Amino acid sequence: MQETATTRRGEIAAQISREAVQVLRDYTGRGPTKARTVINSELVAVTFADSLTKGEARLVELGKGDHVLETRREYQRAMEAELVALVERALGQRVIAFLSDNHLDPDIGVEAFVLEPRHEPGESDGDESHTASDGSLVGD
Repeated sequence: MQETATTRRGEIAAQISREAVQVLRDYTGRGPTKARTVINSELVAVTFADSLTKGEARLVELGKGDHVLETRREYQRAMEAELVALVERALGQRVIAFLSDNHLDPDIGVEAFVLEPRHEPGESDGDESHTASDGSLVGD
């Protein structure tokens, strides 16, 4: 049976999810219980759910959510090179920007990787998003 591009992209997305969970676990001592990676020609987005440690969750309960978010930002800065390297290795494509943030209720985190374009300017990549005249991005 011949492997399709969609199947291969799904395997790569699963690999990125697994490896990103491991990186998070290595830094915080606990990995998220759910992770999902979405890939298109310009962006890789990894979402995590249920990633707070017991201590962080308790701090949130005690009204110290700002402290938890600041600590998470420090983890994200520390993990950036490792996360970027795993995406570049998995896709064979350079990451030109990394963005990361967490939300406390619900407990969700996002790691976003903007990819270097592979096509010439003006060449269509088949994505269904477009830039509006005011510069904002509009999609489906």
